[in-house]
Amino acid sequence: MLLVGSADPRHILKTIAGLRDEDTLNVWLVESSMEVVARQMLLLYLALIPLENMGLNEKAEFFLEVFGNCEIRSATEETLKRMASELMLGVTSTLDTPAHPCMNTTLLKFKERDELDRIFKSWIKPQSKIIMSKAWDYRVRQHLGTRYDSKRGCFDWDLTMKLHQKGCGTINRQQYAQWRERGLAFELREGIYRTNNPSMISSRIFQKGGKIAVSGYWGDIVTGPYLCYGVETDDKSMLETRNGIHMKTAQDISFANVQKLFQSLTSRHCSGSCTAPASTENSQPSVSVGDLMHLKHITIKFLPLDSLEKLPEKQKYRDFFNVIFFSASSVAHLGSPMRQIAAPDAVLVVELAKYVLDLSKEQEAGFKEKVQGISVEAGFEPCHQQALADDALSVFIAKKE
Repeated sequence: MLLVGSADPRHILKTIAGLRDEDTLNVWLVESSMEVVARQMLLLYLALIPLENMGLNEKAEFFLEVFGNCEIRSATEETLKRMASELMLGVTSTLDTPAHPCMNTTLLKFKERDELDRIFKSWIKPQSKIIMSKAWDYRVRQHLGTRYDSKRGCFDWDLTMKLHQKGCGTINRQQYAQWRERGLAFELREGIYRTNNPSMISSRIFQKGGKIAVSGYWGDIVTGPYLCYGVETDDKSMLETRNGIHMKTAQDISFANVQKLFQSLTSRHCSGSCTAPASTENSQPSVSVGDLMHLKHITIKFLPLDSLEKLPEKQKYRDFFNVIFFSASSVAHLGSPMRQIAAPDAVLVVELAKYVLDLSKEQEAGFKEKVQGISVEAGFEPCHQQALADDALSVFIAKKE
C-alpha cells in the first residue's frame, strides 16, 4: 500500500483493525514535508506504546490531544518532549536497519534524516517565539476578512449548512466553535490548554523579494479534526438522537473509536519471541522506539519527499503496489508513472473535495471530474462496485496492459 499525502495514520490504523490474523500489510508513505513526516512518526509512536506503559484511556486521550489541539496541557508537553527524544534516537542511531518495523526511516535521504533530527530537537527545546493563539487568530482573520467581526455566525453557518448537511451531525456546535476560535478540538482532561503543540508548527515558503520560510500554523482552520474519528462508528447506539440532537458528540465518538483501534493493535502485538516489551514498575509513557509494540506481519516505511518521480525508475517498484491512495491535496502529483508502479488489478483511491467547505457544489463536482480525467489518463479505470461507492472518495482499478 502506497499512501501519498495522508498526513496522519488514520488510514493505517483502520486498515490494521480490519485485517485477519494471517494477513500481511506493508505500507509506504510519501508526505509533502519533513514536518508532516515527524508528526506521522509521533502519532504512530503513540499508537504503538505498550499498554503496560500507558493505559488504554490515557493513550486515547493523549493521542487525540496531540492530534487535534494546537494548544496542549503542560503535562502533555513534557511527555511529548520525552517522546521526541526517543524518536530522534530512533532516526539518528539507525542507518541501514530500522529501529522498528513500523517506523522505518532507512529509505530517507541523509539530509531528510538530518531535518527530522532538527525538528525533534525543536520540539524538545523550542527556538521559535511563536504564540500559537496569535498564529491561529492571524489565520482566522486572514480567512474571514471583513466577516471576522461576525465570526461566530460564520462558524455556525459552516457547521449547520455544510458539515451537518454532509452527514457530520455528530459534530457539536460548542466544540466546533471552540475549535474554529482557537484550535482546541478535544478537551478530554481537565487542565489549562495554553502550551504550543510543537507538532502543529511548520514552515511555509513566501515569495517576498526572494523565498522566505515563515514558521507558524499553516494547517486546517475550517473543517476540523473530528472527521477522522468522530463521525462514523460501528456502535449505532452512539449515533442516537433526541429531538434531532445527537446524544454523543464527535469528541465522544473519536475517543471510543481511537480506543477500539488501539485495542486492535494490542491484539496484533507479537508475543515474547517477537520483542521484549518494556517492563517498568511505574507507568512510563516514553519508551525506546525498539520497545514499541511489534505488530505481526506489518511494516511501515517512510519514503523520500521526491519519491513519486523516482519510484517508476526503480525496477523493484515496477507492478509493485496493490493499493495506492492520494489525498485531495496531492492530486497534482497523480500521473502516468503511477501505472508503472501499480500491480495488475491494483486499486487507486483518491480523496475528493467533499469536506473542503470553501468550495461551491460546482467546484466540488469539477474537482471530481478532474480526478477522473487525471486517473483515466494515468492508466486507471473507474471502479463500479457499489460497495466502494463514496462521495468522499473516487476508486479506480489499474487498466489491463
